[in-house]
Amino acid sequence: MSLSDFPDWLRKKKKSSNLSPDADIHFDDLDEDALATHLCIDRYGSFQLTGAVRPSYDLKIRPEEGYRYDMYYDTEKNPHSPMIIAAATRSKLFELFMALLDSLGDEVDVALATSHDQKSSDEGTELFRYQIDLPVLKSALYDYEDLLINDGYTGMSVWNPSLTQEVQFDEHKLLFLYGKPLEAFERVLHAYDVNRKKEIKFITEAAHIHESSDAYRDQFHALALQLHTEEVNDQEEESNDDEEEENDDDDFLLSQS
Repeated sequence: MSLSDFPDWLRKKKKSSNLSPDADIHFDDLDEDALATHLCIDRYGSFQLTGAVRPSYDLKIRPEEGYRYDMYYDTEKNPHSPMIIAAATRSKLFELFMALLDSLGDEVDVALATSHDQKSSDEGTELFRYQIDLPVLKSALYDYEDLLINDGYTGMSVWNPSLTQEVQFDEHKLLFLYGKPLEAFERVLHAYDVNRKKEIKFITEAAHIHESSDAYRDQFHALALQLHTEEVNDQEEESNDDEEEENDDDDFLLSQS
C-alpha cells in the first residue's frame, strides 16, 4: 500500500487553523503537589475532561463544550477549505464520535496516529488501513473506547475518499470535521446538544499537558494489529506525488485533443 491509495485532499492537507503547538507548555515552575492537584482536576463547570489532556495551570483557556467553524490550508488547488472543530464533555464524546462516523458511508479508510515511542525529531507515527467496512471498524473501536478517550498519545482519522469527508479524533480529544458539505456533521452535533459558539477557544490554543501510560501504548499496538494497519514511508509519498503530477499532465493533454 502507498499514499497514492489516499485522496489528494487528505494526503496533502496540513493540520492547521490557529491551534497552538504543544511546545508552548510551561509546567516546570510548579512543585510536585501543585502539579498533582492540577492533574486531578477533570471538571470545569458542566464540562468534564477525559484523562488524555489537562489545560494550563493558569487556565488561560477554560475547557468548554461547543464547536466553531475554522479553515484549513490545503494545496494550491484548494488553499482555504472550511472545517468544524468541536469539543464535547466526556460522557457524550465517544458516542458523538461514533455517530459522526455514520455520515461517511459504508466503507471508509482509517489512519491511526500515535506519539508513543516518538523521537524528538519526528511527529509520531501514522498507520493506515483502507477499504474497511464501517460496522467492522466501529465494532473494533468499541473494544478500545478507553484507549481512544483517555490516551493523550493516540488519535485517529476516518474518511471516505469518494465523499472527500473526514472525521478526525485527535490526541487532545477534539473533533475535526472536514469536507463539503458540513451540514450533516452539524446535525449530528446538534443531536448531541453540542452547539455552535463562534468565539469558543480550545485547550490546544494555550499551554497544556498530555497524559498516557505504557498500558495505553500496548493497547494502541493491539488496535493497530486488529485493524491490519501498516505504515507508509516518505519515499513512497514522494514517488507517488511525482507519478500523480505526470498523470495530471497526461489528463490535460487528453482533454485538449
